[in-house]
Amino acid sequence: MYMKSMTLRMAGFSFSSSDKCEFGYNVTIIITIIVRGACPLADEVLSKELVLDTTETVLRKYGPAKTNMSDIARALDVTHAALYRLYSNKAALKEAVVERWLERSLPPLQAVASEASPASERLYRWLDTLRKFKRNRASQDPELFEMYSMLVEEAPEAIRVHRDHLLDQLTAIIEDGIQEGTIAKQDARAAANAVFTATAAFHHVAHAAEWELSDWDSRFEAVWRLISVGLFTDPSAVK
Repeated sequence: MYMKSMTLRMAGFSFSSSDKCEFGYNVTIIITIIVRGACPLADEVLSKELVLDTTETVLRKYGPAKTNMSDIARALDVTHAALYRLYSNKAALKEAVVERWLERSLPPLQAVASEASPASERLYRWLDTLRKFKRNRASQDPELFEMYSMLVEEAPEAIRVHRDHLLDQLTAIIEDGIQEGTIAKQDARAAANAVFTATAAFHHVAHAAEWELSDWDSRFEAVWRLISVGLFTDPSAVK
């Protein structure tokens, strides 16, 4: 990126590109700052967060299929080597983008799972929060959501990890219900898997086209009633 050798004469002094000023910056970089009018992004201070933000922007511009590491390095104004120090290839970088996007749904769900309220109420709100989070993402920025839907197919490990996080939260809620006596004693993890699968149409990207249907909410309520009958010891006491 930078010229390997350069001799500068400023106010009668001679500087080599390998010299550093009193602040520790390479003289060549200082001159680059002057030329660019802004501080350059040095390879050694490149952050993963900035790389992911930029990758997301580039992916939106060119699409997942056409985007390559060169496009991202160019947008960041860094060397290819800088990117490869953080991500071994384009697949790894795409997976990191998907993983971060998926992780953004976890905090609001964890907040519901951690509430001090009956398990039946938390389970309903957890499922309702998940489906609405996905629907809002799809409706507020359909272009970005479509891009992520395509990337999801290329990031199976990120999907597996995310699914495990979700199942951990569901399992904890069901275990609380078993302790309360509102859910019959059973394998909580297996029950969590069953609930997650039963509600897949409301949170899996493959069903995104259905989320704007006029009866989408009533469909969810119907599935919830079935879950209540099969899971809770007294379904009539459940919302």
